[in-house]
Amino acid sequence: MATRESLKTIASEVIDKASTDLNELSQEIWKNPELNFNEHHAHKVLTDFLEKYGFDVERHYLLDTAFRATYGGSSGGGLNVCVICEYDALPDIGHACGHNLIAECGAGAGLGIKAALELAGKPMGKLTILGTPAEEGGGGKVKMIEKGAFKDIDVAMMCHPADRICNAASLHFLAIIHLDVTFYGKAAHASYAPWEGINALDAAIMFYQNMSVMRQQLKPTWRVHGVITNGGAKPNIIPEKTEVCFYLRTPTSMELEDLKTKTITCAEGAAKSTGCKLEYKFESLMLNLINNKTLAELFAENAKTFGVKFMSKKEEEKLAANGSTDMGNVTYEVPGIHPFFGLQTDIACHTREFTDATGSMEAQEPTLTNAKCLAMTAIDVLCRGEEFMKQIRQEFKEDLKMNKSC
Repeated sequence: MATRESLKTIASEVIDKASTDLNELSQEIWKNPELNFNEHHAHKVLTDFLEKYGFDVERHYLLDTAFRATYGGSSGGGLNVCVICEYDALPDIGHACGHNLIAECGAGAGLGIKAALELAGKPMGKLTILGTPAEEGGGGKVKMIEKGAFKDIDVAMMCHPADRICNAASLHFLAIIHLDVTFYGKAAHASYAPWEGINALDAAIMFYQNMSVMRQQLKPTWRVHGVITNGGAKPNIIPEKTEVCFYLRTPTSMELEDLKTKTITCAEGAAKSTGCKLEYKFESLMLNLINNKTLAELFAENAKTFGVKFMSKKEEEKLAANGSTDMGNVTYEVPGIHPFFGLQTDIACHTREFTDATGSMEAQEPTLTNAKCLAMTAIDVLCRGEEFMKQIRQEFKEDLKMNKSC
């Protein structure tokens, strides 16, 4: 019977053997960037790839550009380990968040885990690869959670590229919510009879300024940033309708409630002082990411066998106010991890330079290494079975309790 170490070895070998195919998959996604919920090409090439490698593939799973690929578990026993692929791009600057590499990493990890399940000689459990669209503001995973995508999954994992300093097994992500604010005034000729108008642009500007002034009293780990999306029609018309969009972020979802209250007070003050009417809507809540301690430690141990050097705790604390992701919502449903791996660039993500880095050959080595680390972590969980899973679930319950009380 195969040992856990031999299963890890075969997983790594299979990933290496498929490296050319995996790079071609990544390049297809990188060269054809698609925005959230419109990732039709990425959906096709990923599902074709996984079907070619022997997975049972469900295209258009719950969402039009989502998918589910599975292997094993026909006997009904064992744990169900999930690896996640993302593949949507950013407007104008393409794959500046490296989702082509996330997709490659997830697919590669899947190949390795599948090979281990085949070699094991006995039923060990089930592998699920989930393709989750629209991470960049669309909340694809949130919608999939609502439709039951994670109901039968025991653990969920994915890896994310970053700049070269950012190798981290358990970096924090902030909770985020989107706020859309609309001010209604009254149109008038801006030169002939401006006194007959009520200026909705003044309200939008005052709201933006109120938010900027409020920053002085916000906690260092809180973030607010916004844009005026509609400032009026023409300079000679007093604007009768303006729109502002803000993102609010805090380390926990509970803290968002305080920030939401402060933000609406800013909007109400702007409306009252200008005589405008106010409408607002909160949407697209993404929860803070909870990295499961045991899973993160397993991942780090496996990564160290490849010589990966992780950030120190002090360095991680400096990045305590990070971005946000709908993977956070997943980690409120099942135990999960979201490690980062550094590319050969000093430029952070969401830049054109990072887009270049995610499409370069230099990105392949760290991407494949992290695919192996994910596969090896999944093998650890599958081999150690239900008793070990009890420890992971207990940590998960304690983490949820702590985060929901903060």
